[in-house]
Amino acid sequence: MAGIYIHIPFCKQACHYCDFHFSTSLKKKDELVNALTKELELRKDEFNNTTVETIYFGGGTPSLLSNDELQFIIDAVYKNYKVSENPEITLEANPDDLSKDRIIELSKSRINRLSIGIQSFFEDDLKLMNRAHNANEAKTCLEEATKHFDNISLDLIYGIPGASNEQWLKNIEMALSFNVPHISSYALTVEPKTALASFIKKGVIEDVDDEQAHEQFHVLKEKLEASGFVHYELSNFGKDGYFSKNNSAYWQGKSYLGIGPSAHSFNGKQRGWNVKNNSKYINATAQNELPIEIETLTQTDQYNEYIMTGLRTIWGVSIKKVEEDFGIVFKDYLIEQSEVFINQQLLYIDKAHLRVTKKGQFLCDGIASELFKIN
Repeated sequence: MAGIYIHIPFCKQACHYCDFHFSTSLKKKDELVNALTKELELRKDEFNNTTVETIYFGGGTPSLLSNDELQFIIDAVYKNYKVSENPEITLEANPDDLSKDRIIELSKSRINRLSIGIQSFFEDDLKLMNRAHNANEAKTCLEEATKHFDNISLDLIYGIPGASNEQWLKNIEMALSFNVPHISSYALTVEPKTALASFIKKGVIEDVDDEQAHEQFHVLKEKLEASGFVHYELSNFGKDGYFSKNNSAYWQGKSYLGIGPSAHSFNGKQRGWNVKNNSKYINATAQNELPIEIETLTQTDQYNEYIMTGLRTIWGVSIKKVEEDFGIVFKDYLIEQSEVFINQQLLYIDKAHLRVTKKGQFLCDGIASELFKIN
C-alpha cells in the first residue's frame, strides 16, 4: 500500500501562524496544475506495482482549485498508477470555499473525504489567526457538508492567546454537535518568520501559554474520548472505521509520493523534498526534470524515524520490530533509554510495545528525541 500527497500552494490570504509554502497570487494556477500532472507522469515508475490506496490534496488551500482542475489531477493519478478499487481521496478545504453548490458538486466527484479547516468557531480567534472565513461560515459549511459527505474531518487549534479553557470546551462541543467522525487538533505554535512571531515580539499579541495549551489538550482528550472517539495519534481522534488512512500510512512508515512544490516523499530508505518555489517547480517539470532533493537514510535515521512516528500513535513502538529491523544493539539501547521515562510514568511497555502514558502524551515528541540514537 502507498499514498500520494498533492500539495496545492495557493491561499487567499496568509494565516498569521502558517509557515507552509504557498502563494496568494493565483496567476500561475493553470501552469501549476499542468506541472502537477507532469510530475505524476515522471514519477510513475517509483511505485512499480504498488497499489495507491490514498490520494490527499493538501496545501495551501486545495479548495481554491475548481472541480475540473481537481478531476484533471485525479485522472492523471489513475492514468499513471495502479489505484485500489475504493481509495480514500481527501480534499483539504476552507469553509469560505464550501458553498452549498460546491459541496454538492464535490459529492458527485471521486473525492470521498473532506478535511475542513475550521480552527475555531469564535470570531476573535479567527481574526487573531487571520483566517479567510468567519464563525458563521464555519457552522454553515458543516451543516451542509454533513448532508452530502459521510467521511468528514475538521481541524481545531488550541492554546490560542486569550482563549480560556471554557471557550475551548465550547469549541469542542460545537464541533461534536455536527456529528463528524474525525477531528484533528493542534496546539498553536509560534514558527519563526511568521506574522504571529512578529506580533508577539512587538507585544501586539500575548505569547502562547504552554501550560494552558497542556490543560486544553487534556480537556480535548477527555471530551472526545467520552464521545466515542479513539485518540489514535497525538493530534488525531477518529470514530471506529474513520481513522485517516493517508495519515496512518505516514505514522506506520508506509511509502508515499509528495507531488508539488515543497512536497515531501518517503519510501522507507530515502526521503525526498521538492523545491519550495512555484516558478522553479513549473520550469523544471516543463523540461521533464524532477526538482527534488533526495537523502538516503542511514540505519540510525530509519530507527529514529520509527521511534518518532511510532510513539505518537496508539500502536506504539514494537520492540520486536526494532530487534528484527535494526538489531539487538538498537533494541538494548531503546530499553535502556526508556527506563527513566518508564520510572517517571511517561512510558510503559505493553505486549512488547513501548507506548506513551496519558501523562506522557503531550510531551511525546520531546520523549522521542531522548530515545534517538546519534549517527
